[in-house]
Amino acid sequence: MTDNNKITISAEGIKDGGMKSFKQDDDSIILITRDGDEFNAFDGKCTHAGADLGEGLRCGNRVICPWHHGTFDSTDGSLIEPVAMKGLTRYSVTREGDNLIVDTTSNINERADNDQLADTHTIIVGGGGAGFMTANQLRHTGYGGKITLISADNKAPYNRPLLSKAFLAGQMDESKLILGGSNWADRNNIDLRLNQRVSEILPNENAIIIENNNGDNEKQSADFLVVATGAEPKIPPFKGAELAGVYTLRSMDDAKAIKDATDNKNVVIVGTGFIGMEAASALMQAGNAASVTIVGRSHRVMSNIVSEAVSNALIKLHEGNGVRFVFGAGVESINGDGSHVSGITLSDGSTLAADVVVLGTGVAPRTELLNEVNDPDGVQVDEHLQLRDGVYALGDIAKATNQMGRMRIEHWRVALQHGMVTAAAILNEDNDHSLEERIPFFWTAQYGKSLRYSGHAATPDKGILFGTPDDLDYIEYYFDDEGENTRASAASSLGRDKELIAFSELLRRGHAPTRAQINAGFDIIEQAHALSP
Repeated sequence: MTDNNKITISAEGIKDGGMKSFKQDDDSIILITRDGDEFNAFDGKCTHAGADLGEGLRCGNRVICPWHHGTFDSTDGSLIEPVAMKGLTRYSVTREGDNLIVDTTSNINERADNDQLADTHTIIVGGGGAGFMTANQLRHTGYGGKITLISADNKAPYNRPLLSKAFLAGQMDESKLILGGSNWADRNNIDLRLNQRVSEILPNENAIIIENNNGDNEKQSADFLVVATGAEPKIPPFKGAELAGVYTLRSMDDAKAIKDATDNKNVVIVGTGFIGMEAASALMQAGNAASVTIVGRSHRVMSNIVSEAVSNALIKLHEGNGVRFVFGAGVESINGDGSHVSGITLSDGSTLAADVVVLGTGVAPRTELLNEVNDPDGVQVDEHLQLRDGVYALGDIAKATNQMGRMRIEHWRVALQHGMVTAAAILNEDNDHSLEERIPFFWTAQYGKSLRYSGHAATPDKGILFGTPDDLDYIEYYFDDEGENTRASAASSLGRDKELIAFSELLRRGHAPTRAQINAGFDIIEQAHALSP
């Protein structure tokens, strides 16, 4: 019951070391966590997409969202892991006998005073997830110096993963994509410089050269230089790739152009990765395209991520929604009628009519501004994303060490993780802020169904499958070899959120189950709780 915003909740059934959520008549959710006789109360909706956190798992002091694995501290609600970008609102709670009285008007969150490193300057190159999260986390964890964020984009930082999902489907307005909300930069005293290109980075001087519109170059120096230039779409050397009507999907402007161009048009998508699959789903959900066809070289979709059984289920899902697939042939050329695309010719000689072609053919890291790249697949940095004293490289360009080894991963959550780690490194906060206990995670949304993937596997073809992918209800564990004592290195799932969270926690702590354990009926949720500190 409620009384002037005071909510009475029974403490019965809230286990020590556990949590429970309580839905209210106004659609709000109260989350209660318990440690011994101490109870804490929070707004129970994840700050990322509003999931009920009580449907997730609590492992030790970690409250983990069932949808996208945003993670919060069970004692104070602070943010531990993205993709959420801020912590939970914490409420005052008192105990009266067997009841808890939660006062939702009493917000006891504490924001750090911005009094650290007040005489320093941090320059961030790149307005994507990694750059945004660095700036945002600095301001919310006490950094008081000057922050300059330089972006070649013409818009404030926005949520790129939603471009090929809700935005392209017409389900979300542009304003909802802006990270941090409207006027984020002004509210956080951040000098946001849009439409500006950095032509040179001078890591030995902690400096950059900016190209100004008037043709002059501007040199800026900083105490801390953060390079988060992201990735750019790969455009294969197809004849006709330059024709009007041929698009890639990376930016807000790209997504808008595709939306505008596809009304009552025949669309061909080249590529069967998650961008191509999401774009097809979004266009079918929008309902404006005359037809959507996906072209792939192999007979599988997302073949480097999921097994053939899961691939077949995704193909079935798309075909049930009207998408056509053409497998087993590459693109020989993109054909034009004058200056505009009219179709494509495949490597087997067949042709497809097309008014619009979307190239979902991968991305490449934008590393050209850094001379220190000593690996063809990214910038070698340490566990704090540092290239050298005061210079950091993060996001899609970074080849960094995490729990699973050194790798470069183009996932949104990884970019946000990098921002958190970099901010902590600048503020010299060592505890729990390196990459060593973090793992990759990503999700793809297609027709309202969300396939989630934790970890990183060399192949999806040595897995153990539970459930039925065709029913969109499964979890599959992936191994790098056939050994009975080999630990799972990744898992994907539809509809089995708690099991995937439990796997992720075990993987994060270096205790992923072996093939033999899983085959023997390993209770992964029970084990995740047992190993929680």
